Amino acid sequence: MSLRAGLLVTVALIPQVLLAQAAPTTTPATPPRSTSPVADALRNITQRYARILVAAAEAMPAEKYNYRPTPAQMSFAQIQVHLANEGNDLLCGKTAGVEIPQRTPMDTTMSKEQLVARLRETFQFCTQAFSAMDDSKLADQIQLFGPNTVSRAAAAMITVGDWADHYSQEANYLRLNGLLPPTAQPRRNP
Repeated sequence: MSLRAGLLVTVALIPQVLLAQAAPTTTPATPPRSTSPVADALRNITQRYARILVAAAEAMPAEKYNYRPTPAQMSFAQIQVHLANEGNDLLCGKTAGVEIPQRTPMDTTMSKEQLVARLRETFQFCTQAFSAMDDSKLADQIQLFGPNTVSRAAAAMITVGDWADHYSQEANYLRLNGLLPPTAQPRRNP
């Protein structure tokens, strides 16, 4: 091997040797597997939708709370009222199998501040309701709407689907009013 070839091999190997020296001598521990991956996922999703639905409600100016793209659609305020009255408390309570809070019903005459405050309260309830939930009862049948029953797993999916539907509505309403929805905002570096 020529001196030049030997130097090239040495230079090529230096980064690998340095990496091997810097590498930890033990392999990182694998986090323990969850015994309730569905309930864990539901808790994580609840945190996300609580954050973005409240942020969307805060982003819409109070004078635009009666905005609706067409007469057939819910107004922005009606979405908040729906989530506050028959959305979060009912869905989260029944899904988790806990008592549903009895709150004074909201309506579209309430102020933006009142509607946002109630939305926060309902998501706090959902967070609390799901805190002790595990996967052991996901197959249990519950009565969610009407006489038919669904599994707790189906109720969890219905809850998440409801949040996704309403966030999509709100994101579109915000955009139609020249505002970026929370999930379209530029990310801030910590």
